[in-house]
Amino acid sequence: MRIFDPHIHMTSRTTDDYEAMRAAGVRAVVEPSFWLGQPRTSPASFLDYFDSLLGWEPFRAAQYGIAHHCTLALNPKEANDPRCVPVLDELPRYLVKDQVVAVGEIGYDSMTPAEDTALAAQLQLAADHELPALVHTPHRDKLAGLRRTLDVVGESALSPERVLVDHLNETTVKEAKDSGCWLGFSVYPDTKMDEERMVAILRAYGPDRVLVNSAADWGRSDPLKTRGVGDLMLAEGFTEDDVDRVLWRNPVAFYGLSGRLNLDVAPPDGTHEGNSVLRGGE
Repeated sequence: MRIFDPHIHMTSRTTDDYEAMRAAGVRAVVEPSFWLGQPRTSPASFLDYFDSLLGWEPFRAAQYGIAHHCTLALNPKEANDPRCVPVLDELPRYLVKDQVVAVGEIGYDSMTPAEDTALAAQLQLAADHELPALVHTPHRDKLAGLRRTLDVVGESALSPERVLVDHLNETTVKEAKDSGCWLGFSVYPDTKMDEERMVAILRAYGPDRVLVNSAADWGRSDPLKTRGVGDLMLAEGFTEDDVDRVLWRNPVAFYGLSGRLNLDVAPPDGTHEGNSVLRGGE
């Protein structure tokens, strides 16, 4: 089973996770920029973070034969902080980087006017840079958040076929599917989808344009949830081709819209800017 996790925050994970993911079949990941838990206080802290997603994390991933790409954006939660908003002016010079395969995570957290402005601005940046967009739907009042998201997408220069609407569930999947957007589902302990619910949605709506991710981060999460979905799909009668479509070909197709997806992984040589995680080796 080959797996592409299209939404995972490896900055929050250890090298043990990379090793376990490789053993489970993960061969590629996309890491969206997100809120780190501790509020940022200036655009400069975003830029250091962006640099790590473009350099250090691909270096770590390559040591385990995993291709690493990222999406960059001002995330919805911090779009409400005036100290952070100027990072929008810095994004264009980062969105031209080869490892950036979408603008994201953008979207809604609390559905504020500031989030409206940031979402519209970043959808325009995606269109300007010919990139797809990864859109975060809110964890609260999800159906209203989805509808507001789709309204803003409809008013933008970016077509729905270039938008992945993430963190969907049973209440939002039908309207998201009808919109023409790609469908993202996070399988995450306690607060999002689980394997059984995910397989039920696949049975009801089919695998077309569906991406399944672990969204693993600094919270109680599991970077092997994608493998769990694949295993349960097989146990419930889905074919190996169905599994490959959902866990590999769909994310390849979506992020391939960027024209930048490179799934060939060369073993890293030496260190990254003088640093190595190969401690204890010869």
